[in-house]
Amino acid sequence: MKVFLVDLFITVLIGAGLAADAFAVAVAQSIASRKTSMKNSLVMAGSFGLFQAIMPIVGWLVGMQLITIIAGIDHWLAFGLLAFIGGKMIYESRVIRREEAKLDGYLLLLLSLATSMDALAVGLSLSFLEVSILEPAMIIGITTFIISLAGCLLGRRFGHLFEEKVEVAGGLILIGIGLKILVEHLLF
Repeated sequence: MKVFLVDLFITVLIGAGLAADAFAVAVAQSIASRKTSMKNSLVMAGSFGLFQAIMPIVGWLVGMQLITIIAGIDHWLAFGLLAFIGGKMIYESRVIRREEAKLDGYLLLLLSLATSMDALAVGLSLSFLEVSILEPAMIIGITTFIISLAGCLLGRRFGHLFEEKVEVAGGLILIGIGLKILVEHLLF
């Protein structure tokens, strides 16, 4: 029982670490959307949680077959997606005025994919340890859902304080997260 609790605690910590980017994106997107509904918050958190649960499974299944290819480009892919989305948010802040941004399915897919690249690497790592992936993937997904929902609610609650510059700030946050991912992988 003690070993299970330690493993559970470690898996939750891994999930929380993986959810950090999703949390930041959820806050930024909720701020940028100005009036994100609870339904949209649940959809965003659900999507982030789902991708964070699926990507370790994909990584685990891929295993050692493609590790050198994926390890070489995952940071570039995450950076490119986040920079594109962030730039789009900044552009739209200057061009498009809207009272409530609808949660675009394509945008949500890109955000979910970009924030779950590290989870893919975790799945690859777990495949080397020859451990079961389903339980850790579920814990990572649930942890990400909870943390992302908290980010959405935080953005909804305090987003009105920033009225004019919210989309620019959100876009810069996404670009910053992309740069962080890129720099971490290039330097370490």
